[in-house]
Amino acid sequence: MSLTVVDMHTGGEPLRIVTGGYPEIPKGTILEKRAYVRDHLDHLRKLLIFEPRGHYDMYGALLVEPDLPGADLAVLFMHNEGYSTMCGHAIVALGRYAVDEGLVVKQELITTVNIEAPCGLVVASVEVQDGKAGAVSFESVPAFLFARDQRIELPGYGAIGFDVAYGGAFYALADCHQFGLEFGRSRVRDFVDAATALTDRLKADFRLSHPDHADLAFLYGTILTDGKDAFSGEVTKNICVFAEAEVDRSPTGSGVTARLAAMHARGQIAIGQTRTFESIAGSRFSGAVARTAQAGPHEAIIARVGGRAYYSGRAEYIVEPDDELGRGFLLR
Repeated sequence: MSLTVVDMHTGGEPLRIVTGGYPEIPKGTILEKRAYVRDHLDHLRKLLIFEPRGHYDMYGALLVEPDLPGADLAVLFMHNEGYSTMCGHAIVALGRYAVDEGLVVKQELITTVNIEAPCGLVVASVEVQDGKAGAVSFESVPAFLFARDQRIELPGYGAIGFDVAYGGAFYALADCHQFGLEFGRSRVRDFVDAATALTDRLKADFRLSHPDHADLAFLYGTILTDGKDAFSGEVTKNICVFAEAEVDRSPTGSGVTARLAAMHARGQIAIGQTRTFESIAGSRFSGAVARTAQAGPHEAIIARVGGRAYYSGRAEYIVEPDDELGRGFLLR
């Protein structure tokens, strides 16, 4: 068995793009492809994402044949728990990758790349100057505030207030100070424990729904913020803990989208205003409300999120027949 990949990172968050070795995926909708890969090819996700080739916080992308009209490519996202519906840092990387690899016709000053994700069509705009691809921004699917001003008793932390918002995936949003945490002073481990506690409780007790498809109605994770949601010139910090307690090194593209939806619903940001979002690693994304939209019964927005991706390597991975550990494992 041999799998080839290109490795990139966006704001420090890794993306392992599969370039060869996967068997053909049957035709169907993107959600049907996602289900097929999950049910029949999950051993390949573990091989690429888990140790000894990856690690607990590795992230991957598998390009598949698009189904939506007008899509230039389609992608399935992979992580330590399974398969996501949206990933903004991956979209930023894939936008640059698509231009560099000739998957779309390169145009200066902006090349548009239409990417079909499990949540829907995402439009990436890639800056191109002197033939070289640079920064990427994207407009995702309609994002909305699903539940506002919720409150729950969380063992070990007490009463915690939170919102739930959708930005291609559902996130709980909570001010980190409620957990006794502060960016720059508290340990990353403490942020992870707090976010995971809230996620686990809400997965058990909080019901979600999405107007487009039941497969989209799951809580992906929790984003702990510095509480600076009201519009200002300040940078606002957050940490996203998703899947099986995986930590995003970037500000999280779909998470920034969800935060913007919540901010707009609260009247904290207007159309056209831009915020800067900073991750736990210090990397930054720009985020703005491009326009309003509708998602079933929910008043929604279309967000524009921007960042920069870089290449970090190319590799071919193999598994010898008698190498059981080589099939993938995690120690935490």
